[in-house]
Amino acid sequence: MTLGPVLPKLLLLFIVIPLVELALLLLLADLTRWWVSLLVVIVTGVVGSTLAHRQGWRTFRRIQQELAQGQMPTDSLLDALLIFGAGALLLTPGLLTDALGITLLLPPCRRFYKTRMVQWFKSRFSILTPAGEMHSRPPQSQVIDSYVVESSSEEQARNNAEEPRSQR
Repeated sequence: MTLGPVLPKLLLLFIVIPLVELALLLLLADLTRWWVSLLVVIVTGVVGSTLAHRQGWRTFRRIQQELAQGQMPTDSLLDALLIFGAGALLLTPGLLTDALGITLLLPPCRRFYKTRMVQWFKSRFSILTPAGEMHSRPPQSQVIDSYVVESSSEEQARNNAEEPRSQR
């Protein structure tokens, strides 16, 4: 089993980024006092998690409203994903992760990230229609308002029993 292009990304995520974060915190402690670095980590964690919590609940309520109105909450779901990521980044000690987490909580920056995410998904995924055609984006479809009428199996059995055999 080869990890291919995944291994460098994992090394970056679990080794390089924490080392850079540690170096930046030590540099900040060297330039100021050690407790300033500690205070920055604690304050960004508390403030960031509070902001993520508030925005997360606001987004959750927006998702519920959109679902209640019969709309697909795609934009709100992306917001929720980015806010969750922001919360995780802000709870991780470090200056770079805190900076990225804060930008994920700012609506204008989040709009930029959402646009980039949608572009990334569209470039990597395609939709296969029942006719076997490949589309990079969904084909335009017409929505037809309809409803389904169901009958119970007892009712169907009764109707079949009442029907003369010659008509079956």
